Amino acid sequence: MNEKQLIESCIKGDRKAQKELYDTYARKMMSVCFRYAGEYELAKDLLQEGFIRVFSNLNAYQFIGSFEGWVRKIFVNTSLEYLRRNDLLREALDIDTNISVNVKTENTVIEELSAEDLMKIISELPPGFRTVFNMYAIEGYSHKEIADILGITESTSRSQLTRARMLLQKRINELL
Repeated sequence: MNEKQLIESCIKGDRKAQKELYDTYARKMMSVCFRYAGEYELAKDLLQEGFIRVFSNLNAYQFIGSFEGWVRKIFVNTSLEYLRRNDLLREALDIDTNISVNVKTENTVIEELSAEDLMKIISELPPGFRTVFNMYAIEGYSHKEIADILGITESTSRSQLTRARMLLQKRINELL
């Protein structure tokens, strides 16, 4: 069954097709949810909520562009809505801006860390920093797009990203 047939079968309520769609995307979308949530149990809840939205809105997919990209956008938006609803984005704005970091300049620093280690370090960032970092560095949003989506200024987005990077560098240096 190709992707279009799978989607059409899901729209018709075919449980096997829905399971196949879930199995195809669950692992990747769990990674998206975890990057924003920072904790496994919350990420599982966001995964469930995201799939409810995917299945509820499948008939809105126009078969234009990447289906995975369409699904990912739903999961990013689900995660962001949760953070906004629970006022977790504001916490990072209150953190002291005087973060000093002694940065290692060796190229081998990142090479010594596994992807799992990096994801763990990112998950430990304060929610606002983590959200802007994920949106900019991983999802590829511009600062203008981030500002519009989160209801902040572009300069706030830039400063959140800078602070996130500084905290990440500090944490990486502590590990090595």
